[in-house]
This record gives sequence, structure tokens and C-alpha cells, in this order.
Amino acid sequence: MKKPISVHPFLFAAYPVLFLYAHNIRSATLGDALTSMALALGLALVLWAVLGLVLRHAQKAAIGASMLLVLFFSYGHVHSIIDGIVVRGVDLSRPRYLLALWALLAALGFWTLLRTRRSLQSVTSFLNVVAIALVAMSLLNIAVYEFRTGDRMARDAGPSAVSPNSPSGTELPDIYYIILDGYASASTLQEVYGFDNAPFLVQLQAMGFQVASESVSNYAQTFLSLASSLNMRYLEDLVECSGADSEDRSLPYQLIRNSEVLRFVKAKGYRFVNLRSGWGPTDRNEHADLDIACGLDNEFLMALAQTTALQSLQPYLLQVARNRVLCAFATLPEVPGRVAGPRFVLAHITVPHPPFLFGAHGEPVTSTFYEMTGWIWTQQENYVHQVEFVNTQVLPMLERILSNSERPPVIILQADHGPASTFSDPKGPGWDDPTDAMFEERMRILNAYYLPQGGSVQVYDSITPVNTFRLIFNTYLGAGYDLLQDRSYYSSYKRPYRFRDVTDLVSHP
Repeated sequence: MKKPISVHPFLFAAYPVLFLYAHNIRSATLGDALTSMALALGLALVLWAVLGLVLRHAQKAAIGASMLLVLFFSYGHVHSIIDGIVVRGVDLSRPRYLLALWALLAALGFWTLLRTRRSLQSVTSFLNVVAIALVAMSLLNIAVYEFRTGDRMARDAGPSAVSPNSPSGTELPDIYYIILDGYASASTLQEVYGFDNAPFLVQLQAMGFQVASESVSNYAQTFLSLASSLNMRYLEDLVECSGADSEDRSLPYQLIRNSEVLRFVKAKGYRFVNLRSGWGPTDRNEHADLDIACGLDNEFLMALAQTTALQSLQPYLLQVARNRVLCAFATLPEVPGRVAGPRFVLAHITVPHPPFLFGAHGEPVTSTFYEMTGWIWTQQENYVHQVEFVNTQVLPMLERILSNSERPPVIILQADHGPASTFSDPKGPGWDDPTDAMFEERMRILNAYYLPQGGSVQVYDSITPVNTFRLIFNTYLGAGYDLLQDRSYYSSYKRPYRFRDVTDLVSHP
């Protein structure tokens, strides 16, 4: 009888990645999943090779590798199940106890492997079948999703309104589009959080920034907000393309990666610099002339790590996330020295949005976790401290950008949406039927502009992101865009394309 080939270690390594991707396919990217897949398969190969040298038995080495992989990738799931269970004063979810149990299971498994003298062909065949079935189910879910959405292509944002007398490339200012994720307006910080952000805004104005004090977001979620601002238009057509009840994010993601703003500046001779955020469509960008990485981690990889034994290394994972943010603030001012101008710089910095990583003075926050849930927004004190920390990083970063620039640049400092401390869990009723106060908190944002020759370029207080680049391109690049009416549309996580016009509810009095 022909011996079965032991493919199960690689399949057991691939399954957790495929499972996570299949269940987050509306928000995850294939590139992130492939990176995680390569790491998982590499781990399987190393384990099998090392055990092969130790055990001197190919099938035993494969079974041992699969056992370790199952224990490794199941740790986080088991931790989530028993989290908070206390028996006689002992918290069973603490790493010391769960890791000890996992070590005991591994030891028993290897003891059994070493002692057995039976043929392992049937065990190998069984593990192959189980692993193939698990992988096949995830691949089927992915295939069904791709079949349903594969024929949808993001609509072009329309022709660029370029003036034939637009400035030449040597005269064009660098443009920095810096998105501070979830940064609230001054009014929200004062009324909801009891925090006075006026000193920060005064310092911005002293540097020459114009603060649009009545600005609101056009959409309540990052992927919609950025798809709108980077294409200078509203997104009503997405309802027709995706359906009002769809959760599919592929079209907005395409609009972010290959936006009308990007096509416009590229046609003008700009070099596109993308500061990788670690989040989906603002992470890698194939159109970038310079793609700056601040660490190898990304949102998908961090979520996968939470399901594994790496979950026990929570402080380290949080430090990885902190390092990415610190790197972003430190790297942006270095752009002029890394690529020739003119430059269009897109920097999506994922703070002060949770997870809460920093105290007010930059000290690590340890009483938190990387997992994203809606209720983490309710930690108002942690949010304020993270805003204070962001302020301490933003001001010197902007000063360095200005001092390192050959000529005064255009700088847009803007939030994609506001916070959500008055909301409940994203799947709860609060997100589906918010109060007026909730709308105000979520939609009112920070929005500030540094415009060369700012005395002749006046930003109106209620400008929204959809008009940001219409104004910038008209002023500096000779475009002829009409300004759109400033509107705000709310939608929930479960129904992102059911847009509700909340303009009158969120407008400043």
C-alpha cells in the first residue's frame, strides 16, 4: 500500500489564515492575507524540518508539527472562551495557566508519538482529510464571495477639470494629506469629553494653519469617508453597485487606492508617496512612487496574532503598534529628502482612534488590548489622553515638514470621522438608531489647512472633506472644479450603504 503524503501540517497552517480572511473578506485585503499565509507556511516548514531531525521519522515529525500548529493557532480562541472565568480565586485565562496547559498537552502528544510502534499511515490519511476539508470550506466561502463581487468595478470619478494654463511642475507645491483617524472637533472634545483643545488649535494657527471650526465628516466610517474625499464626490452610486444591504467594501477600497485625486496629481507630474498605515486600502499602494513602511505588521496580521499563542505576548504586540505610530510621525518630515518633487503625500495615521496605546505624555497604556470592539470607544479618559499625545507629536512634525520643504507646501490635517463614546457595541442598536448627540460626536471633526499665501486663500469654516481637493486643486493647480454642497451621511457598520442625510443634525449652530 502506497504511503500517504503528509500534507496536513501545511494545510493546518493555512486554515487559520484562510478562515480569518473568509470571515473578514469585506474589510481585509488579499495582500495582507498572503503575507500572513507565507509566515504560517514558513512556520509549518520549520517545525516539520526541526522535528524531522529530532525524531528521525517523517510521519511522526509531520504529526508533531500539526499538533503544535493546532495548539499554537487555537490558543487565542480558547483564551477568549475562558476569559474572565475564575475558579477559587484563580483566573484561568492568565497566560501562566493556559500556557502550562498547552505545554502539558504538547508533552503528552509527543510522549505518545515517541512510544508508539504502530503504523501511522491511517492517522496521516485522517489528518490529511480533516485538513483538506477545513481548507476547502474556507476556500469555498472565499470563492462564493469573489464570484458575487468579481464583476463589480469601481466607477471612474470622471474627467479631471484641468486648466490648460495650470502651473508647470517646477512651481507646484508639495501636498501633504494627513488623516488623523477619529480626531474629534474642538466642540466635541469640550462638550462630550470635557477637554479644552483650544491651546493646540491656537498653536496650529500661529504656524499659519486655517482651522475649519465647523467642519463635519461626509461619512461616518473611514472607508467611506476617504473614498469620498479622495475622489471629491459623494458615493450614492455605491448603493446601486453594491446594494443597500451589502457589507462589501471592495468598491470603496478601489476608490481609495486608485482615486481621482491620485490620477489628477499624477497627470500633473507629482510623485506619489504613500505612508503605509497597516489598515487595508491605505497600507500598500501599487501606484506609489515611494511606499514607506513603518513596520511589517498590519491590521490583519495583528488580528491573526490575537488568535494564536502570541496573544500571551500582548505587551509586545501593543509595542509593535506603538512603534508604527511613532515611526509615522518621525518619518513624514523626511519625505523631501527621499524622493524628488513635486510630491503628493498620503499619510493615514491611525490615532487617536483606538486601540489606546499612549498616555498623555506618550507612556504605554497597558490596560487595553489590540482587539477592536465598539465599546472600547467608551473609554473617554483614554481617548483624551491619546489626543493629548497626538498633539505633542503633530506640532513638531508639522514644523519639521515646513523647515525641510524647499518651498512652502500645502498641508491638510484632517480627521476621517469623529469618535463614538456615546455609541454601544457596533452590532448593537445604538449604531442602528443613534441619537442627535451621537451623530454630532461621530461626524464633527478636526479639519485644518496650511496654504501658501494663505492670506489670499480663505477656507470657509464649514468646509467638508469632499471639497478639500476641489479647493486645493482650483487654487494651486489651475483646475476648474465647482464646490459641492457640504452634506453629511450616516450609516451603520452592518448597513454601510444605507445612507441617512444628517446634515441638519450635525451642523454647528
